[in-house]
Amino acid sequence: MSEPAATAVADAAVVPSIGNNKIHFSKEVKQVIDKVLKTDEQDPMDAPDFNTVDYINQLFPNEQSLATIDETIQRMQCEVSLIDDNIRSVVRGQTNTGQDGQLALCEAQKVISSLYSHIIDVKTRAERTEEMVKEITRDIKQLDCAKRNLTSAITTLNHLHMLVGGIESLNELIVRRSYGEILNPLQAITEVNQHFQQYSDIEEIKNLSQSVDKIQVTLAQQITEDFKEAFASKPSTQHKLGLNQLADACKVMSVLDAKVKKELLKWFIAQQLEEYMHLFHENQDIAWLDKIDKRYAWLKRHLLDFEDKYGAVFPLDWEVSERITVEFCRQTRQQLSQIMAKRTNEIDVRLLLFAINKTQAFEQLLSKRFTGITLGATPAEQTRVLTLPATAETPLTATVFHDQIGQCFKPHLDIYIRSIDRNLSELLEKFIEMSKEPYKFAEAKTTVYPSSGDLFVFYKKCMVQCNQLSNEQPMYDLALVFKKYLREYAAKVLEGSTPKVVTSSTGSSIGKSVSLLTRDMQNLSTAAGQVFHNFLKEGDTQRFARDDLVRICCVLTTGEYCLETVQQLEDKLKEKVTPAYVSKIDMSEEKDVFHRIISNCIQLLVQDLEAGCEASLQAMAKVQWQHISNVGDQSAFISSICSNFKQTVPTIRDTLASSRKYFTQFCHRFVAAFIPKFINVLYRCKLTLSDGSNNVLGCEQLLLDTHSLKTALLELPSVGSSVNRKAPTSYTKVVVKDMTRAEMIIKVVMTPVQPPAHFTQQVLKLLPDITIAEYQKILDMKAVKRVDQLQLIDLFKHTASAAAVSGLMDAPASEEETPTVSDTPAPTTEEPEAIANPTPDATATASTTTANATPKRAFIFSVGSFTGSADKNADGSSQTGIRKLESLLKKRFP
Repeated sequence: MSEPAATAVADAAVVPSIGNNKIHFSKEVKQVIDKVLKTDEQDPMDAPDFNTVDYINQLFPNEQSLATIDETIQRMQCEVSLIDDNIRSVVRGQTNTGQDGQLALCEAQKVISSLYSHIIDVKTRAERTEEMVKEITRDIKQLDCAKRNLTSAITTLNHLHMLVGGIESLNELIVRRSYGEILNPLQAITEVNQHFQQYSDIEEIKNLSQSVDKIQVTLAQQITEDFKEAFASKPSTQHKLGLNQLADACKVMSVLDAKVKKELLKWFIAQQLEEYMHLFHENQDIAWLDKIDKRYAWLKRHLLDFEDKYGAVFPLDWEVSERITVEFCRQTRQQLSQIMAKRTNEIDVRLLLFAINKTQAFEQLLSKRFTGITLGATPAEQTRVLTLPATAETPLTATVFHDQIGQCFKPHLDIYIRSIDRNLSELLEKFIEMSKEPYKFAEAKTTVYPSSGDLFVFYKKCMVQCNQLSNEQPMYDLALVFKKYLREYAAKVLEGSTPKVVTSSTGSSIGKSVSLLTRDMQNLSTAAGQVFHNFLKEGDTQRFARDDLVRICCVLTTGEYCLETVQQLEDKLKEKVTPAYVSKIDMSEEKDVFHRIISNCIQLLVQDLEAGCEASLQAMAKVQWQHISNVGDQSAFISSICSNFKQTVPTIRDTLASSRKYFTQFCHRFVAAFIPKFINVLYRCKLTLSDGSNNVLGCEQLLLDTHSLKTALLELPSVGSSVNRKAPTSYTKVVVKDMTRAEMIIKVVMTPVQPPAHFTQQVLKLLPDITIAEYQKILDMKAVKRVDQLQLIDLFKHTASAAAVSGLMDAPASEEETPTVSDTPAPTTEEPEAIANPTPDATATASTTTANATPKRAFIFSVGSFTGSADKNADGSSQTGIRKLESLLKKRFP
């Protein structure tokens, strides 16, 4: 038994309960015992519910088994003896273990006691050693402290001697003005004086410190007077210093208080610019903007003269030339601001730009010459200026002297903006005159008006120029001017050069209305565009000549070019202008204007092509279809429509070769308008004989013509082209879907009315999304009498209602899964062919198919009201199913 297990057994078996001569251990003890005595075969005696009687009956189930009782008893005795031996061994082992533990504990206590004694001995020795070291080093520390004190005393005496002697020698040197000899002693005395500040409470030291301060003040006053005497217009010869002495004086001044140097430089720079202030006073003619370059020429000459004469006088770190330049820029900016404020009326854009250009060139020259350290430029900016001089590609903001003078011109940049406005107005008038002349597309080799390119080139030049002047408010004002003339160009050039449609029935009134609607293109709203579209469609519209079609296409491509370039212009303006104005620049209105121009041009082209088909459609309606006796080739009106396509579409396609997407859009919009018109004419065709029977030959001829027209429409994008390009899939789908509907109408007309149920099912099968109005038009085509029409319509309503109910029952219960109108797939080209030639099997199953067919929309039917006040039926059942039916029918039958 392991030691932890035995311990657990011992702990848990401390208080076993005894009852009925049985020892009852706790659950934990039993688990431990089972874990210790775990064997492959479980002994029945180890079971907690062991019963001796049952066990004996198990060993001796009958009388014959008693023959082995002696052997069993002997085996039991052997097992008892074995268990007793094991128990004795365990008890002895536990006793030996306790004795060994006591011995080990005693040994450990002895070792710990010995270790403690050893540690105490080591600690005692360490303390004695420390005391010995202190005794040895006590005298050394005293000597070291004495040495430091002695050294400090000697140093202080030397400094004091230096200070006293230096003050006397400096006073003598000051009197002789020997500034070259003053510099070193002055630096030394200044440093020594700083050392004695901690002894300022000593009277003698205090007096010496005051003497040093007095010397510095005396030097500052004397050097300042010497400079004024040296640079005076009429100097006295008594104390005038030479340049070398002045250079030494500047070095001495660098040691003194910084305020002294600042005051000296302020006086000196003012003295240097005194001549400039006198020459260019605002009352002088030379001070006006037209002679601004003379100001800058004066500074160049003066700096050259100054550096030649006095360059060696001032230390390099004083940056005297740069300080003179900075002060020159400040005074020039102030003078120009004052004089321009007084003579604003005399400033024109040419004079303003001349002054700004000269100023910018001068500022760039200064940025190359000086580091800008006196302006607070960082070392990185100084390095950038020295290595990357400002150019047309480098922003002017990279130069440290940018706007040091040019700031004064910004309040007057509105003159420049007004000039740009006038120039654009003149340029637009020129473009308007050009647009009135016939545009020679073949010679120009482009469908985009050259005037649009000229306009944006002018915009680019203005933007670059304005960015050099200012990228703040003036740039934003320039953007507003750009917006204004983009709308003007759209209205007066593009819209003005678009050929107008004149109709014979409306006369000049519609032309006047169109002119009023298109006069200001930027204010043309969506509603106005719809009115414009309606006006164009009224009356007998005249056809455009080929040159007019080309001009419309050129207006469209020019509008496309302007639309793309306006977006680039907006992005460039936002890139150039300061962040505060980025959000204010928005050209979405101008882009909408060009979008509408493109849309109107496409509509004009669609209308012209429609107008060419109008006479053919009228001829189609006049054909006596009920009297056709044979089916031949396609009819003349189809040939006329195809001829119209071949004459008109190639011109449009070739002119829009660079705008393929808009040509595709033109084709889409044409079929979207033409096919419904064709179907409306189809409803007017009479295909029934006087006896009420269908003229099968007339129907077949009309079906042939419809199929021919569908083929022509599918080939419309590439008609008359040497390259047979496949039409876009989206276009093909629209043509197939809508023209298949026209074919289905004819096939419905070919279906006999009798029996009515079969006819109704065929209608719903061939035209699942038919409306009541369309159904009635088909009945009119079949010449059904009004009385019979009412019965057929009523049957149609009930059949469609039953189909709707059937669709509801087959649909999912939840409204989210209820199919909508768009869920019903459009008929494909294969489906109509199968319907046109039904097989016997298909005819036999027609009723089943029709019963399951659910039309997308049919009519507002009368099957009773769904708005009853009761929420439950008579038997208490809910009307939820009826409400779902009502909801579905409202969705499917608007």
